[in-house]
Order: sequence, then C-alpha cells, then structure tokens
Amino acid sequence: MTYAPEPTAGDAAPTEPSASRRGFGCLLEIVETLVLTLVIYLLIHNFIAQPFEVDQNSMMPTIQPREYVLIDKLSPRFNDYGRGEVVVFQPPEDYQQGGIPFIKRVIGLPGDTVSLENGEVFITPAGGSPVLIDEPYVAVGPDGRTVPTQPRDAASTTRWIVPEGSYFVMGDNRLQSQDSRVFGPIERALIVGRAWLRYFPLDRIGFVERPEYPGLPDEQDGGEAALRPTLVPYALGGSSATIQASTARA
Repeated sequence: MTYAPEPTAGDAAPTEPSASRRGFGCLLEIVETLVLTLVIYLLIHNFIAQPFEVDQNSMMPTIQPREYVLIDKLSPRFNDYGRGEVVVFQPPEDYQQGGIPFIKRVIGLPGDTVSLENGEVFITPAGGSPVLIDEPYVAVGPDGRTVPTQPRDAASTTRWIVPEGSYFVMGDNRLQSQDSRVFGPIERALIVGRAWLRYFPLDRIGFVERPEYPGLPDEQDGGEAALRPTLVPYALGGSSATIQASTARA
C-alpha cells in the first residue's frame, strides 16, 4: 500500500480573492472610468467644441430659435475670426443677461470703418474705399424686401471705427437684434468661438454658412481681396440672440 505525501505549506492551493476585494476592484475601475470620461469631456468642452441651444431670434432666418449648434473653439486659436463668420460671445458687462452668451455675425474687422446709409451697410477697410456689402442672409419683411439696417442706440449712431483686437457684429434679424449698433465693437477676448455646425433639428443639419464679400479684404486670406461665391460653408479647423448650453437644460 502506498501513501501520498502530505502537502507542505508551499504546496497549498491558491485561494479565491474575497468578495469584498473583488467588489472594491470593480468600484475602483468604475471610478477611474468616470474620472477619465469627465476629464475628456472637460477638455473637449473647454478647448475644442461646445454644444449650444439658440434661445431667441436675432439670427433668423440663418439660425432659428431652439436650434442646436456646435461651437468651434479650437480653430480660432490658429486662424483668427473672419468677416461673415457667426460667432458666440459674452456680451459687454452692461448688456449681460444672466451670463448667457450672444450669437451674431462678424461684419467689421479690426481697422474697418462700418457705416449705415439709407438702411445699407458700407465697410471701409483701413486705407481703402467704402464698399457696399451684399447681405443675402438678412431677414426679409412682410413685403419680401430685405429689412433695412437702421441705428439701434439712443444717439442713432451710424458710423463706427473698429479698434484693434475688436470686431463689429450684427444679427441677421436686424429689427430684433441687440448688437454692435447698441454696444459698439466687441473685444476678441469676449468671443467663445465660431458657430460651426447646426446639428438639430435633423432636417436642418448642416454647416453654418459663411458669406464672402467681393471687393473687401478677408483677414483669413492675409488681406487679399475675396472674390469667391457668395456663400461657402465653414471649413473644419429686439431682443438679443442668446444661447445656452444644451447640456445645462433640465
């Protein structure tokens, strides 16, 4: 008869980790995943792109109330804002509405002189001659004609010189827009980013279009005259029109 040797301490079979240790490991993995997701979200939200819901009507008909747009925050770090782009910005301190940003179109670049004459907009670039700009995006009235661009402040100001580091902005719905005609050119530091993509509702999904103005220099072209089709999509990389973060809605 043979006998199997008794197991020694070194031959002991491995034991299963306790249930509490397994549960702690799973919890730690979940926390790590949530933290990583939050960090990625904050990086994208603060430095790359941010969703917004347009809450009022000063950019009609280009952007309707309750439409969602994606704000490009990355490309302005390398490519400055150009004439005709739709931008989101924090209004000057005296015109803030609960911290909600505004959305308008860039009309005048640094150094431009913006003038209103007989309901039309003229741009005089630095060292250049006045140019009447074509604005096919401006809202039309009940008679089917383009709404005239009139002064909006108490002094009925019709001429502005855009200082360096600032932009002159107006809403497309000129009768219902609180814009640079009221508070003057805005500083670049107030701009959050470009309105790049309309992503809701689905039947309106598409790039936010940017016009070009023949006869005027475009900052994005290094000052060369822009002689391109009237409307082109963005490339990748009175009430005021206000927007609010879509992620903040209850």
